[in-house]
Amino acid sequence: MRFTWVAMYRYGLAVFAVTLFMFSGWAPGITSSAAQQEPPQNQQKKEPLHMTVILERVYLDGEISQEVVHETCWSMENFWAKYDQWQMVDMDESTMVFRRQVDDISPLLKANGFFGITEDGVLTIFNGRPDRSKIIQSFFQIDMKKLESKTQEDLIQGIPIKSKDHYVEVLETFKPYSIKKE
Repeated sequence: MRFTWVAMYRYGLAVFAVTLFMFSGWAPGITSSAAQQEPPQNQQKKEPLHMTVILERVYLDGEISQEVVHETCWSMENFWAKYDQWQMVDMDESTMVFRRQVDDISPLLKANGFFGITEDGVLTIFNGRPDRSKIIQSFFQIDMKKLESKTQEDLIQGIPIKSKDHYVEVLETFKPYSIKKE
């Protein structure tokens, strides 16, 4: 039976990994023989792991909020259970970044978001009233000639966004008036 160098390398790597985990205490249920022979009063208590956790929430309107949490982790099992509804997107030695999609509009829109129209006739969400605010998100160009004068005035003044349902309703209302690009 012939062994190739690749097979021997893989076998050696596997033995090294198992040995490393056994002596480092990271493998659950596997301990080194020295740790088993030592009486409990002489064993050192494990120090907790201190981590920075960044929680990103991605809202329907594209807004992303971040919350920074400082965790003291005694058990990785409990840590992962705590964040099982989140998707891990990045990790380094002391920081983990989790992300979750939120089926709602952002708190920014609920507090200060207004639908309005730009000078080019593009349906847009503004942070504040359209006449003096910055643009948060743009959607599509509207044929203003097809709108009633009251509706045009509402867009110029700004239509406040208070809920997800209202956000969807306004988009659906103006979609038939969008200018189709050919």
